[in-house]
Amino acid sequence: MRRGRPGSPPRGTAERTLTSVGTGEDSGRPDEPDTERDGAAQPAPEAGRRELSRLWHITLSVSGAEAPLTEVRRALEQLAHDHPFLLTSRYANDHAEIRYWEEARDLHDAAAVALRLWGEHRSTAKLPPWEIVGLEVIDRETYHQRLAEGYGPPPASPVGVHPF
Repeated sequence: MRRGRPGSPPRGTAERTLTSVGTGEDSGRPDEPDTERDGAAQPAPEAGRRELSRLWHITLSVSGAEAPLTEVRRALEQLAHDHPFLLTSRYANDHAEIRYWEEARDLHDAAAVALRLWGEHRSTAKLPPWEIVGLEVIDRETYHQRLAEGYGPPPASPVGVHPF
């Protein structure tokens, strides 16, 4: 899979395009039948409705060999700059946790985009060569329900990059 803009994939590819933004009601022309990104026709959604994107709360945990704290902090700050939807990052010299909101059609797409985040930004943000060791993806309703019931992650505050 690859991350990209809504629409047909480049010629010669049959993979599904992931998007981290909603396609909305007006993403296609009304006179065109709904098609999957590989060009195959799909049945029209119920009563002409298109599937809209939803917000998903992502918690991505990474860990690996120890790295200098100053380098870890700088890398996470660069990641936050490159991916402006990050809410908060917590870090130590051998692990980090990144929390943010992702907009996607379903949990599968949100998780796929989240799993690619670390690898896609590894070289540009000079992230440590750590591996993903945990991923939690929950919808907005579940996130707020957990907070209301007094369990689950506290709201991401203060926003930014902080040591554990």
